[in-house]
Amino acid sequence: MERILIIEDERDVNGLLAQTLQEDGYETKSAYNGMEGIKFLREGSFDMVLLDLMLPFKSGDEVLREIRKNSDIPVIIISAKDMVRTKIDLLTIGADDYITKPFDLGEVSARVASNLRRYHQADSKKQIVYKELHMDTEAKSVTVEGVVLELTSKEYQLFELFLKFPNKVFSKANLYETIWGEEYLGDDNVIKTHISNLRNKIKKANSKIEYIETVWGLGYRLAK
Repeated sequence: MERILIIEDERDVNGLLAQTLQEDGYETKSAYNGMEGIKFLREGSFDMVLLDLMLPFKSGDEVLREIRKNSDIPVIIISAKDMVRTKIDLLTIGADDYITKPFDLGEVSARVASNLRRYHQADSKKQIVYKELHMDTEAKSVTVEGVVLELTSKEYQLFELFLKFPNKVFSKANLYETIWGEEYLGDDNVIKTHISNLRNKIKKANSKIEYIETVWGLGYRLAK
């Protein structure tokens, strides 16, 4: 069952959206401010986010930017703001769709289904190619020059994160909270061990090309 996170501070609106989506066969979780929404995203896995703009503690556009640091799941903005410039700005920073309040529940259902369909179709066909490496995100497999890498689940998730965000430097806290879904308390042995194991497995397949580089004092990223 697909899971949808609803980040909306108006409880009656949030409840109405949750009820409608549950009737459509989705599992929903409700957050009532921006900070709570980000917390739920770090703790769990979701297929889509419905996001209000005017939120307490952290605004919708800030939440959207935070989501796009680590995820490409569909985000539909639901807001009373109907300015063209606002819509353009939000689509530019990563929103997939925009619904203006007051909204028709039938339209919400249709847009949710449409965006999820596009997302899953794109995801199922996605092949990531980088240097001599191929990643099949549907089969969850990685090959380097035709050699299949025997990766653990966490190693695969780390590598997929680097490949999907090739220009981003990930701090150890970033990686731990994203992949392990727990608060990072400063013990970097887990991250170091997994990165080292991943590098060694790649090196056995191709020792001439570096795929993960250390940015001293900051973290790790895909090697340029």
